[in-house]
Amino acid sequence: MADVALPSSPIPAKKKNSRKVLKQKKASTSEANVLAQALTESSPAEILPPPSETDPMKENSEILSSAKKVKGKAARGGKQQAAAKQQESFDKELEQMQEMLQKLKLEKEKTEEMLKEKDDMLKAREEELENKGKEQEKLQAELKKLQKMKKENPNADFKEVSVILGAKWKTVSAEEKKPYEEKYQAEKEAYLQVMAKEKRETEAMKLLEDDQKQKTAMELLEQYLQFKHEVEDQGNKKTKKEKDPLKPKQPMSAFFIYSNERRSALVAENKTILEVAKITGEEWKNMTEKKKAPYEEIAKKNKENYLIEMEAYKLKKEEEASHIKKEEEELLKLHKQEAMQLLKKKEKTENIIKKTKEIKQKKKKDQTVDPNKPKKPASSFLLFSKETRKSLMEERPGTNNSTITALISVKWKELSEEERQVWNSKAAEAMDAYKKEMEEYNKSCAAAAGTSA
Repeated sequence: MADVALPSSPIPAKKKNSRKVLKQKKASTSEANVLAQALTESSPAEILPPPSETDPMKENSEILSSAKKVKGKAARGGKQQAAAKQQESFDKELEQMQEMLQKLKLEKEKTEEMLKEKDDMLKAREEELENKGKEQEKLQAELKKLQKMKKENPNADFKEVSVILGAKWKTVSAEEKKPYEEKYQAEKEAYLQVMAKEKRETEAMKLLEDDQKQKTAMELLEQYLQFKHEVEDQGNKKTKKEKDPLKPKQPMSAFFIYSNERRSALVAENKTILEVAKITGEEWKNMTEKKKAPYEEIAKKNKENYLIEMEAYKLKKEEEASHIKKEEEELLKLHKQEAMQLLKKKEKTENIIKKTKEIKQKKKKDQTVDPNKPKKPASSFLLFSKETRKSLMEERPGTNNSTITALISVKWKELSEEERQVWNSKAAEAMDAYKKEMEEYNKSCAAAAGTSA
């Protein structure tokens, strides 16, 4: 039988595992960063559990739990780092704030000092303005007084105004006088200081001028002596050009000795000077050393003698020069002594004049004049000159005082005895009155001295 094909039954396919592997959730970027940091910090053993042959479901759950733990650790570590960074930034800000505070304190101190200085300056300025205001008020008050006086006396001249002011000054009390006297004293002290300074400067300038005069005198003396010395030197130089008879003569050379020997013979042969010189020169050239030797020996000896004589001559000249120099120095010393004596005499006389002036000034200061003492009357000539001066001034306006005094003396000489007697009698009357007043004055002084004793 033919084989019958049996229907082949399909082979059942293997069923795939229905359990699907759980997919991990994609972590966010921040979580991924934290997880990566935690993974780097922790060891692989901590992160991954050991391989097991258990169910894949269990494996997935274990992996998730371990990931959560790691995430928690990473979160805690991130918080700690953030807290540390925050603390550092806070410390830095605190330091910056402290520095700023210190700077502000310094600036505050500087501004306070500047304000204080400005306040002081303003106070000083205010005081100056107050003082100026007071002075202006005083001046205005004085001006008003003067204007008032001028209104009261419109036709009064300067002299009359001064008389009125003097009378009013006497009526002013001591308290009212005090500010004017203080002002006067202050101005007087300032004036005396200025005058003392000027006097000192003038004295210093005078001393300087005297010193300069002394120096110029000494310089002129030195210049004169130098000029004199130069003139003498020039005279000596002129004499030096002439031959000194005491100076040793220069010795002749061997050739000249030979030529002098030969000259007499050649001159006898009627040879000229040039021919003699030519012949002797040729002969000296052609001569042997043996023939030249005696002449050279003589020349050598002459030169040695010349050197000895020259040394003696030089020593003598040096002694003479030193002697002349000493004489000049002594003369210069004498001239200087004379000049110094003259200067000392001048200074002595100046000191004496100065001392006498000081003594006179001191005596004048010591002699206090009594205002009650009667004044000595004028002489007849003075009385005449007073009267004539007035008439001359009227007759000749614009003339000098010197010409007027000369004219008065001429007129006085031209007066007759009778005319002079008039003026003499006037002077005699004034003198008699003066004598009586002096007697009374002396009596009163004696009485005052007796009461004081």
